[in-house]
Amino acid sequence: MKKGLKIAIGADHAGFEYKQAILGMFNDLTFKDFGTYSAESADYPDFAHLVASGVENGEFDFGILICGSANGVAMTANKHQGIRAAICWKPELAIPARTHNNANIICIPARHMSIDEVKETLITFFTEEFEGGRHARRVDKISC
Repeated sequence: MKKGLKIAIGADHAGFEYKQAILGMFNDLTFKDFGTYSAESADYPDFAHLVASGVENGEFDFGILICGSANGVAMTANKHQGIRAAICWKPELAIPARTHNNANIICIPARHMSIDEVKETLITFFTEEFEGGRHARRVDKISC
């Protein structure tokens, strides 16, 4: 995993505990926490838009979004131009998300993964590199 990556992170109430755990997991990464800051009910678009905007404008290398299913945060983040948010619930999904799709935000389904699975999936996501080539042509066609 590259040291010094700047990561935007956000979660709703369902992902709050995992967000807190992730913040303490990786000493070689720099995080900016966009909330939520408690397990009280919160609206996932509020955090997903902040994380996606930070990645979109180049302030952060990658983003992590966490909610119960990861669907809501992925749908929200993918409304932003230049964002390729991928739902990954195991490392085998993180590999093509990065190598083929050049995903820049990983969306974690907190209600469907253990924290150990989350850690392994994040390590994979932040280690894999975009292959370019034929995949670049396809990724270039994603934005409207």
